[in-house]
Amino acid sequence: MTYPIAVYGHPVLRKVAKDISQDHEGLAEIIENMWETMYQSDGIGLAAPQVNKSIRLFVIDATPLEDDFPELKDFKRVFINAKITERTGEEEITSEGCLSLPGIREDVKRPAQITIEYVDENFTPQRDTFSGFAARVIQHEYDHLEGILFIDHLSPLRKRLLKGKLTKIAKGEVDIDYKIIMPAGQNKARRR
Repeated sequence: MTYPIAVYGHPVLRKVAKDISQDHEGLAEIIENMWETMYQSDGIGLAAPQVNKSIRLFVIDATPLEDDFPELKDFKRVFINAKITERTGEEEITSEGCLSLPGIREDVKRPAQITIEYVDENFTPQRDTFSGFAARVIQHEYDHLEGILFIDHLSPLRKRLLKGKLTKIAKGEVDIDYKIIMPAGQNKARRR
């Protein structure tokens, strides 16, 4: 089952998500539905807050980008209760987009390397260090768990210039082919 995506202005996107336990109700189904939703929406990552679930869970399958970014070979993972413990390296600027901000792409500066602790879908503890584009994708999805959107990393001027687009997104005035949840909570299927 695919979930609708919460778009800009929905309050769930600004909440700090809560840790979950291994016996979280329907966890396996939530993960399966998040994969399906991410693939249906042509994303490479999806955080639970984006599907209106304020829990510390995100999924990433960045393997479609492995030709351009070799570190993404076989990079398909589930991150539960993730905590970034270290951010190092020079900050790099790369264009980012987000399913919750359809039609917006902006250059975002992020550290080149991170260390993250999390549990996988089997609740096996993991501690990994990632660099390059893998680190960027993780930081983007991790931000969702902290109530942060990639536009929060932009300059005040840049954010002001996006105000019109953000207002349209919050009203559901977007040209996309996946279901969304607008700030008022109503679902809207956009198909073209």
